Amino acid sequence: MKIVFLDRATIPSQIQLKKPNFEHSWVEYDFTEPEQVQERVIDADIVITNKVILNARNLSQATRLRLIAISATGVNNVDTDYCEANGIGVANVQGYATRSVPEHVIAMLFSLKRNLVGYHQDIEKGEWQKDKQFCFFTHPIQDVSGSTLGIIGSGGLGQATALLAKAIGMNVLFSERKGVSICREGYLPFEELLQQSDAITLHCPLNEETHHLIGKSELLLMKRSAVLINAGRGNLVHEQALVDALQTGEIAGAGVDVFSEEPADKSNPLLAHSHLPNLILTPHVAWGSDSAIQALSDILIENLNSFMRNEKLNRVV
Repeated sequence: MKIVFLDRATIPSQIQLKKPNFEHSWVEYDFTEPEQVQERVIDADIVITNKVILNARNLSQATRLRLIAISATGVNNVDTDYCEANGIGVANVQGYATRSVPEHVIAMLFSLKRNLVGYHQDIEKGEWQKDKQFCFFTHPIQDVSGSTLGIIGSGGLGQATALLAKAIGMNVLFSERKGVSICREGYLPFEELLQQSDAITLHCPLNEETHHLIGKSELLLMKRSAVLINAGRGNLVHEQALVDALQTGEIAGAGVDVFSEEPADKSNPLLAHSHLPNLILTPHVAWGSDSAIQALSDILIENLNSFMRNEKLNRVV
């Protein structure tokens, strides 16, 4: 069995990646460009990918391919319809970041609500010295405890974030799917959740229904004192609309860990406005505590072992 890992550098070097417990050959590449995919997978039995796109075009000649193991939860980079039609199994990794992502979200939430970035920037600019007092107040400071967190996406990460939010004294609301008129028990209509929440965090998958789930009209529904946190997928949010809302004060702040194109550059409106005091950007690392990545790696390899035992652990296809 030939195993090809297309983007091994997505797992840090300090993380132990166990060997599969069956006879195999292992080929790994730190990075794989789109034009390199077809050549690298053509004789593979198992392909591991984190974010490398696998589609009908670059898989068409991979006649030996039996399994695509995604070293992440999201499967939007793999053409699952093609795989199903051609007898290629697809497995992902779930449940590994239920501590890491919620902690990142809550860290962003505290920073935004207490305007830590804004105050840090003001000290750098000498505002404290100009004021000549023991403290100064150039930005509003809001308590997190007692406020309301709206969660869009009620899977494992959404539920884990809710648990942590409740532990610090927040009220938690879950959103029904956008456009659904009859809500499940315990869920609020999408627009109503936007209006009631002091902070909103996104944990839903990216698909045709959720692409640009949050745009100009949704941001206008939010409280002007509210903050938005996206540690889900970049295209859940219309990035230019978010920048506009931050600049005009339609919402109070935003924390963004994911982008429409990754890595993002200065052509991205969020990076172009990274100087804003009410905007926090991180490079898709909410999931990436050492303990979470070790758990991911262990589940990834067990998915391979399971496949060789003719079991369907974490199978999407």
